[in-house]
Amino acid sequence: MEIGGIISAIVIGLVIGALGRLVVPGKQNVPIWLTIGIGIVAALIGTAIVGPLRDTNGIDWIEILAQVVLAAVGVALASSLRSGRSSRGIR
Repeated sequence: MEIGGIISAIVIGLVIGALGRLVVPGKQNVPIWLTIGIGIVAALIGTAIVGPLRDTNGIDWIEILAQVVLAAVGVALASSLRSGRSSRGIR
């Protein structure tokens, strides 16, 4: 993978992660690096799931929707895990 591919993966991960974060209601206690990582993983998984079903040469809105939903689930999961860990230390 070349540097251009790495940069584009980071940018796509940032966009998908940010969109996923916007979908989840409330404040999330998730750092930006984790949001980007979740976005990259969600983009890869969403492409793997929906990619073989692709029938368009333009923008595949179903693929983007799947990626954002996966990112939202990832952000919600990470937020709940991080908040659960911090609340255990308070007791």
